[in-house]
Amino acid sequence: MKLNPPTAETPVDSRWHYRRSLASRVTLLTTMAVGLSVAFVAIGAYVTVRMQLSSTLDETLLDRAHQTAKAPTLVNLPTGDEVPAWALVATDLRIALVFSDGRVYEPGQTKGVPRMSGTELEVAAGKAPQSLRTVRTAGYDYRVVAVPYGDDQALVIAQSLESQEKVLTRLGLVTLLFGLAGIIAAGVAGWGVARNGLRPVRKLSSAVEEIARTEDLRPLPVEGDDEIARLATAFNQMLTSLAASRDRQRRLVADAGHELRTPLTSLRTNIDLLTMASPENALPPEAHDELLADVRAQIEELTTLVGDLVELARDEPLTHVVGQVEVHEALEQAVARVRRRAGDVRIALDNASWFVVGEAGSIERALTNLLDNAVKWSPPGAEVRVRMDSGVVTVDDDGPGIPDEDLPHVFERFYRSEASRSMPGSGLGLSIVHQIVERHAGTVEAQRRPEGGTRMVLRLPGSAVRP
Repeated sequence: MKLNPPTAETPVDSRWHYRRSLASRVTLLTTMAVGLSVAFVAIGAYVTVRMQLSSTLDETLLDRAHQTAKAPTLVNLPTGDEVPAWALVATDLRIALVFSDGRVYEPGQTKGVPRMSGTELEVAAGKAPQSLRTVRTAGYDYRVVAVPYGDDQALVIAQSLESQEKVLTRLGLVTLLFGLAGIIAAGVAGWGVARNGLRPVRKLSSAVEEIARTEDLRPLPVEGDDEIARLATAFNQMLTSLAASRDRQRRLVADAGHELRTPLTSLRTNIDLLTMASPENALPPEAHDELLADVRAQIEELTTLVGDLVELARDEPLTHVVGQVEVHEALEQAVARVRRRAGDVRIALDNASWFVVGEAGSIERALTNLLDNAVKWSPPGAEVRVRMDSGVVTVDDDGPGIPDEDLPHVFERFYRSEASRSMPGSGLGLSIVHQIVERHAGTVEAQRRPEGGTRMVLRLPGSAVRP
């Protein structure tokens, strides 16, 4: 089959992921899920560590500032004495005194305190208990803390954030590397899981493709009790249905060929006899009329047989509904039709109203076939009793009855008991009844009457009043 390229009028499926294999989609989704999880964890860890480091640094700076403010060495700072080195605690600290009038005093060892602002002046003036802020100076970030110190003075300590930023940089790099490694590992694991997990699906697909190529409807092996096993079981059920349908089709063709062969052979023989007759070797009028009657009967038998085969070939459920069917009227018409060809067999009818939804012609044909079967098996002068009650049609005859071994098979296609093989018919009438009744969600069964004869019981769901 040639496929035309997409055009402006041909819609193209933009959902590209549906055109990918299931294994690749599982791998991609697994990698994305793990990648997002790793990203959230990494970001959360980085933010948590950053906040914890900042909090620890702030607490340390405040504690050092308060401890340094109480140190005796700094008491004489206004006189110009130098601050001892031990008071600086660490070389990355910068220390200064800020006066409320804006003057800043920096000991010689600690030059380079970031520029002061109004925040530190408010602490020196006693308007704020302390201050804490981050200042960027000469390309470096400093954490600056100010605490009160004497009258109109504030002690300012600044610590560089370079070491903390280095730690955070290394942490971010390590987190990124581990995250990438985790994503790669998740992708490999997802690919492995998808490949191994979908192996039964690939085996099932190969088996189904083999069935489609060879038409070998043998059941597939089922392993385990998971979703794949249930899928294989469903395929086996489908294969069983297909095999049964194919067997029914083959039996129908074989049986139809067998049933058609006999009337066609007889019809050909009679026609040959008629064509062989010449004016010099003419057939007697009685023989000529008998041959024509036989030809007419055989044509009618062929017509009936072909119609039955067409009806049996309709193996689909009832899809087109004609509407409300008056079953009691269909039964009256079937009785009237069968009475015309029943000879001296009488038909007694006890009818009642019943309405169903379905095909009127099919229902009437099913009823006619039941009545024809009862008349065929009734002895001359007998009576066939037909009764309709609440959607149940009962047909009783006074024939020999159906043997127990034949009761389960009377509705099978082309089935004919030993006693019926010498009688006219194709063995399709009751199977047509069964098929029509099933299409209308009803049932039909054959029973032996205790007093002799056969009872056919047909049930159709419906209502006694018109809906």
